[in-house]
Amino acid sequence: MIIVMKPASTAKQLSAVVARVESVGYRTSLIKGEETTIIGVIGDDRPIDRTQFETLDGVEKTLPVLKPFKLASRDMHPMDTLVPLNGHKVGASKVVFIAGPCSVEGRTQILETAHAVKEAGATALRGGAFKPRTSPYSFQGLGEEGLQYLAEAREATGLPVVTEAMSPEQVPLVAKYADVIQIGARNMQNYDLLRAVGKVNKTVLLKRGMMSTIEELLMSAEYVLAGGNTQVMVCERGIRTFEKYTRNTTDINAVPVLKQLTHLPVILDPSHSTGKWEYVTAVARAGIAAGADGLIVEVHQNPSEALSDGAQSLKPEKFAQMVSECRSIALAMGRS
Repeated sequence: MIIVMKPASTAKQLSAVVARVESVGYRTSLIKGEETTIIGVIGDDRPIDRTQFETLDGVEKTLPVLKPFKLASRDMHPMDTLVPLNGHKVGASKVVFIAGPCSVEGRTQILETAHAVKEAGATALRGGAFKPRTSPYSFQGLGEEGLQYLAEAREATGLPVVTEAMSPEQVPLVAKYADVIQIGARNMQNYDLLRAVGKVNKTVLLKRGMMSTIEELLMSAEYVLAGGNTQVMVCERGIRTFEKYTRNTTDINAVPVLKQLTHLPVILDPSHSTGKWEYVTAVARAGIAAGADGLIVEVHQNPSEALSDGAQSLKPEKFAQMVSECRSIALAMGRS
């Protein structure tokens, strides 16, 4: 449920309404607009008697939130959430580009790639220090050594670091080095991990599971938001279907659907959603045209020698071309 305060309501009236809500066992979330303040009422599955709040001084009306995701819903938070990243606000007019290799393979590799993607127009640097792999015999990442190389690349280029945490135990370590903690597709419903990142003061990039619905993605975001962390970006990265010519199927529908359902910024991953570098730029362009707030793209200096996901990685010059084309589309849509 949400409580809409009157435009002329006072701070004293607002405090009284919040106190009344919390006195009956619910939590509150305040959303302050230019003219109106909204109080989000959050609790369990008990029916809420809205009439007990409608007669309070300063209250204009109460409205039910019918969706199972409350904090992530536009019903609760009509204005876009703007997430800070490298001097930009993800979710505002400027499209952002997060780029880098699937895995941090060594110091020279990540430093060279970081400089290359920055020159091409990247907003942030991505790179995996811990890698969830289908095969236990595949490269699993460099761990803390990889995180240290990412931190060094940030110092050298000024690009904030986006990297994945795979377990609740890893969150403090990853938070020590990263600017954005990524929750990968395989961990989208790892609820202990979601609770852990909900407690840290770091932006979270939450990827959709390959067999998860849009609602399930937003329910996972709800776990992070309910923990107190409001800096969440949701990412469409392709879903598993019967199609064999691509690694996954890009659910381009998810971009406008998410923009309608949630106030959180929406990122598209054209690398994992296609699995082939030849299609990455075309799908990236489609994502910006559909309204995505940014892209996360895999870039590698020598994809044929990559220890993971080389087939879907762009070379730096191809990434630069993609950025240029996507910016042209963004400009045509009134963005930058």
